[in-house]
This record gives sequence, C-alpha cells and structure tokens, in this order.
Amino acid sequence: MSTTLFTGGSIVTAAGARPGDLLIEGEKIKAVGRRLKSDADRVVDVKGCLLFPGFIDAHTHFDLPVAGTVTADDFTSGSRAALRGGTTTVIDFAAPDKGESLHTGLVRWHEKADGKTWCDYGFHMTIDDWNESVRAELPAMFAAGISSFKMYVTYPAMMLPDGDIYEALTALRRLGGICGFHCENAGVIDALRADALAAGRTGPEMHYRTRPPQLEAEAVSRVLRIAETAKSPVIIVHLTNREALYEVQHARRRGQSVYVETCPHYLLLDENLYDQPDYSDAARFVCAPPLRSKQEQTALWQALRRGDIQMISTDHCSFTLAQKDMGRGDFTKIPGGLPGVEDRGELIYSYGVAKRRISIAAMCRLLSENPAKLYGLYPKKGALKVGSDADIVVYDPKANHRITASDRVSQANYDPYEGFVTEGSIRQVWLRGALAVEHGHFRETAPRGQYLPRGKCML
Repeated sequence: MSTTLFTGGSIVTAAGARPGDLLIEGEKIKAVGRRLKSDADRVVDVKGCLLFPGFIDAHTHFDLPVAGTVTADDFTSGSRAALRGGTTTVIDFAAPDKGESLHTGLVRWHEKADGKTWCDYGFHMTIDDWNESVRAELPAMFAAGISSFKMYVTYPAMMLPDGDIYEALTALRRLGGICGFHCENAGVIDALRADALAAGRTGPEMHYRTRPPQLEAEAVSRVLRIAETAKSPVIIVHLTNREALYEVQHARRRGQSVYVETCPHYLLLDENLYDQPDYSDAARFVCAPPLRSKQEQTALWQALRRGDIQMISTDHCSFTLAQKDMGRGDFTKIPGGLPGVEDRGELIYSYGVAKRRISIAAMCRLLSENPAKLYGLYPKKGALKVGSDADIVVYDPKANHRITASDRVSQANYDPYEGFVTEGSIRQVWLRGALAVEHGHFRETAPRGQYLPRGKCML
C-alpha cells in the first residue's frame, strides 16, 4: 500500500492544535507525531496549515421531496458540495412516506445514494408512523447499521402524537438507539399562519412572525418531559434560541441525557433578512425553525463556548430561487430550507475560531469528534488517530476568500452567505487516504463514497 507523509503542519484534536506530522498508509492513519521518519511514497508539505479530522455533517437532506418539489441537490451534487467544503461524511435522513415500512424507506435511500455519493455516508431513519409493524422492524434497522432516528412534533405528514413518541422512545432505548427531534408547536403555528393569510399578510416576513421562538421552546420542553418519562436520551436538532436552550439545561439538571445541534445559519444570519422588500431576497432565507434575532445568535455562540451545544450541522436542504418562488402570494408554500454543506467548515473557523468565539479544539469537537461519537462512527471517523480513516482537511489560515454562489458546487443557484469573507480556506480534502479536492478542484473523477453502518452512541 502507498504511504503519504504530511509534514510541517499543526494537528487539530479535541484538546487543541499542536505541531506534528501525519503518516497515512492506504486508507488509514499509520502514525502521528513530531518529526516522523519515513520513506513515504509521497511527502506533502503543509507548513503553516491546520490538519483537521474530516468534518462530519450529521444533518443533510439530499434528494428529498418537500412541498410539492424536490431539493435541488441530490446525493451526487450534495455530496460533491460537502466534500469540497471539507465534509468527508454525511448522515442523511431516510424518510419513508406515511404508511410505508421503514425497510421501504431504507431501500429507496440506498437507491438514491449508492454509487452516486462522493463522500462517505450513513442514514438516520425517520419514524412518521408508530404501530406494531414499525416496532417489529427496529431490530432490522440496527442490523443494517442504523442506530439513530428522527421524529417530528410538527408537519402533519410526519408528526406523531405524544403517546406514540413515548412508546417509540421506550422501544429505542431498549435497543440502545437514540432519536433526534424537530421541535416546534404545530397547532399554534398553524393557527398563526391561518390568521396571517386571512388578514392578507402573505409575504415571506410572515414566515418568522408565525413561528416565534417560544413555540420552539414549548415543543422542546414537551419532548424532554416525554423523554424523561421514557428514560430515553434524545437529540434536539437545529436549536435556535435561548428559551429552548433553557429547557435543555433544566432537563440536564434533572439528570437527563440531552444532546443539542445548531446550524451555521442560526449563528450568522438573522431574522431581519425576512423583512427585505424584494420577495426573492427574503424568500431565499425561509427555513424551519426560522432565523432568529442577533441576540439569539450571541446566546448560541456562548452556549457553544460553554459546551452546552454538541454539534454544528447544516440541515442542508437546498432549493433554487425558482423553487422558492412557489410561495409568491402565500408564504406557507415557500419550500423551507437552506444550502450550507459547502460553507460550514470555513464559516465556523472564520467566524468562530478566528473571532475567538470558540476555540479550535471546540471546532474539532463540534464538526468532527462529537458527531462521530454520538452517531457510532468513532474512532473510524472524527479523529486523527492511528487506525482511523485517513480523512483529512488541510486548512490554510491565510488564504482568505469571498464566498459567492458562482463558485459553488451546490445546485442551488444562490448562497445564503454571499459576500462573507473567510479567514483562510480549505487547501486540500483527503478521503480515506486519497486526495479528493485541492484548492477547490476535484482530483477524483468518480464518486467513491462508502456506506457506513454505524454502532451505538458513545458520546
């Protein structure tokens, strides 16, 4: 097997960054240390650069039917965008339709992804029905390498009543699984939306005004009380605000195991974007939960610094501006979601680490180690350790650039971070020992992503 030696850089771990060399052999890391001696087949000079473990995005939606359309990015374009942005592993959501078996959803998602995905990948399983047939399928899901699930307390096509959530959580706990939740109060939101439409208020600004933060916090509280009764650990995905975080903190003080994810758009974009006079300018930012205030952004950064939030994923759910135009005249028909998988690594370094909002060690935990541990991939993924997959992001802190949609792989024809200037950029991305991306250009000519069966939570 061929060997490659990285020399002169700093290796980033959950403990910080330290000067060191890295030797890979084949698809694995063979040695890590200072001034390694090796007659490697290839030597890569990474002087002045940071070597991160490949980033993991545990929340993507590729090739997903939404609101009468399908996301702009399928597994081919979405995973290429991910890989270019330093993400070497994604975990997407297999989503059976109401009335379908979990197996049907899993087969469909393998058909979407297998042989077409440029980075490594796994699946969560969405549970939008609960009955004895679904319960009986759970062991087969674990046998297929799916140990994490998702449930909704909003969206009529997907939400479950509280009793079913309790029973599903109890069943998952017995099997050693874990479940994430999209938390918003569906009933009150629907009433607010109906009131807005009846009053003729149909613009994109009504999206965030009908989904206030307290309705997210209420749903978080309710889910956590159900989880407490079921004695089950849970994940709150894409958390956006202080009140919701307070509910998590209360649950942890009660002794509950609660993990929290947020997203770059909740850290860097704010609700004022919905009040732009041009429909297209405002509609492109519609997502659920919606963007919040700058004060909520500050609270989230502080929570990241304290370690109250364990992951930054993207919830990459991309649409073109033409698709966003479906809601012109009725904001409830705007497909909800933002692209972001291509930007996340550079944004978090630039606006988190470089601005001293979080440490470089925290970035490693949030983007690599924690999701690997939470979702049963560690230490194969999420670390630069002997025996781990040689997934490496070479980051040059001095190579600043301006983000623009014209330079994106994603099939969304806009970038929500248009004009953001980065502190540095990704020089190289290595996937299982092979150079996949260099200076933004793909070095591989075909997808070689592998499906990753996952074990149980170890965070």
